[in-house]
Amino acid sequence: MYKISVNIPDEVLYDTKMSKKEANEFVKKAVALMLYKNKVSMGYCASIAEMCKEDFINFLSENGVSIFTFESEDEYIEEMNNA
Repeated sequence: MYKISVNIPDEVLYDTKMSKKEANEFVKKAVALMLYKNKVSMGYCASIAEMCKEDFINFLSENGVSIFTFESEDEYIEEMNNA
């Protein structure tokens, strides 16, 4: 696994009232969210965020990201009719 570090000024932690641990978790989740939006698999993204898949799905939902993708409105309607 490749490790990336990010320098965050102490003032940002102070302003956001985040601990270093909270900031670390926030960055991991933010990166995982952006990677998922760019078509990286849910499993990899959940791993990056250090979450189980179920928690990552909830995290996506909380951030307005659906795990369902449809090519057209007709495909969506067909899927809903089959549910």
